[in-house]
Amino acid sequence: MRMVDLILAKRNNREHSKDEIEFIISGIMDGSIPDYQLSAWLMAVCWQGMTIAETAFLTDAMCHSGEVLDLSSIGAIVGDKHSTGGVGDKTTLVFVPLLAAAGIPMAKLSGRGLGHTGGTIDKLEAIPGFRTDIPISEFIAQVKEIGMAIVGQTQDLAPADGKIYALRDVTGTVESIPLIAASIVSKKIAAGSNLIILDVKCGRGAFMETLEQAQTLARTMVEVGKRLKRPVTAVVTDMEQPLGNAVGHTLEVMEAIETLKGRGPDDFRELCLTLGAEALVTAGKAEHEKQAREILEELIHSGKALDNLRKLIIAQGGNPAVIEDPSLMPTAKYQFNFVVPGKGEKYISHLDGRFVAEACKVMGAGRSKKGEQIDLSVGVVLQGKIGARVSGGETIAIVHANSPEQFEAASVKLNEAFTFTDAPVAVPSVIRSCVV
Repeated sequence: MRMVDLILAKRNNREHSKDEIEFIISGIMDGSIPDYQLSAWLMAVCWQGMTIAETAFLTDAMCHSGEVLDLSSIGAIVGDKHSTGGVGDKTTLVFVPLLAAAGIPMAKLSGRGLGHTGGTIDKLEAIPGFRTDIPISEFIAQVKEIGMAIVGQTQDLAPADGKIYALRDVTGTVESIPLIAASIVSKKIAAGSNLIILDVKCGRGAFMETLEQAQTLARTMVEVGKRLKRPVTAVVTDMEQPLGNAVGHTLEVMEAIETLKGRGPDDFRELCLTLGAEALVTAGKAEHEKQAREILEELIHSGKALDNLRKLIIAQGGNPAVIEDPSLMPTAKYQFNFVVPGKGEKYISHLDGRFVAEACKVMGAGRSKKGEQIDLSVGVVLQGKIGARVSGGETIAIVHANSPEQFEAASVKLNEAFTFTDAPVAVPSVIRSCVV
């Protein structure tokens, strides 16, 4: 078997066999396939696509290119969740303690932010002392003991994906649904969970900008999961505007805590309940969505979910006092009001999530490349979103900045983020569709 023949085959839209896919992944891992040939093959995949069968073969081969965790000692069902990335997406901080309180052990491997999206690991590090780099053995032991853990991804899981992504990033081959699906699902399966809930974002604040793209990706990942005998549920959610009101690391942790206290923004709360209900029904913890939502709402109302967050913080070395005193986390020096321009009443007709993310990034909240230091204290708290009626001069965002110059830079981006109209605008639903 020769790599050049497989490049030609894919260029001519021929379907790869399982053996051919395994040959490619083996060659990636032992270095026998040079980068220039792998790059050519990736471009051919981008142009011609892959069948579900090919994508499943690729996912399985990537999954088994490194360590595959065995979490069977934790229980018959172990849950995990993945988001395709968005602005203000602090869902894991609520989802993990909430689902663990509902009796589903949560073994969550999370990543850092890159580009315009925020990373769960960065957000957790706003909590003083919180450790995200614990060894896998300790990770498993913690899930056994308290029912949950959130740690950083390890390079030992699906290492072929890391090698492929490094090339995709520099060869214009990132936007390929089969490659994205294989990347996500291979890492989730390698992480050992057998109940996988996927939050597929669509809109300007996401990597999949259209609903059609997001639904195709969601269907692909669910079908791949079925072929590999892992239950995968995908929910397609709106990311045209930010999720919730807070964007920025400390600010998002604060909003997650408020949500577990029953005081979170409506759209963020709805997303957490929808994802959680899907997990409970799939795991057999509830007979239908209505019952599942009632269970989750009671866990929030009773304070059990919040208590679980406290347990999680303590188990991973953090200071649980942040739950009552958020000032213990990195805090910006100033709060500036960003106001509605002009005069008179109007409605917010559009709110571009990417521009809000860029407003935070120019203040130091985001990375341009891996390893860069970020400012956990800065960010934006929205006071109005799509559909809100506002007046000229009214505050529609509070900017947490460390200098007036940062606020000025963020204001330029926020001016681009908001669009107004004189006519009423419907509030968009955060849930776009469900794929099971």
